[in-house]
Amino acid sequence: QVQLVESGGGLVQAGGSLRLSCAAAGFTFSRYYMGWYRQTPGEEREWVATVAIDGLTSYADSVKGRFTMSRDNAKNTVYLQMNSLKAEDTAVYYCSAWLRGINYWGRGTQVTVSS
Repeated sequence: QVQLVESGGGLVQAGGSLRLSCAAAGFTFSRYYMGWYRQTPGEEREWVATVAIDGLTSYADSVKGRFTMSRDNAKNTVYLQMNSLKAEDTAVYYCSAWLRGINYWGRGTQVTVSS
């Protein structure tokens, strides 16, 4: 059974840091591109970051220089280190895995940044 389970969300003050984790199971993790997305009520889900199967990362302009995504294939886990958090980073953060038209999603973890 495919599972993506996010953790690490919470309430933090502006300027603070959080580290999100996403534990994967049920598929060959190392072969999949992994990504983080976020969504606020009434808005479209927004892409945040991607890590490719070779470890190369890419980021949305809104988080570049503040967020760092990484993967640990031995632990079937991806991480999102979020620094210098801003109120506008408040959202539900979702983990995603995709490969050749197959796309899996987690249930999300809430991040709230107080100003």
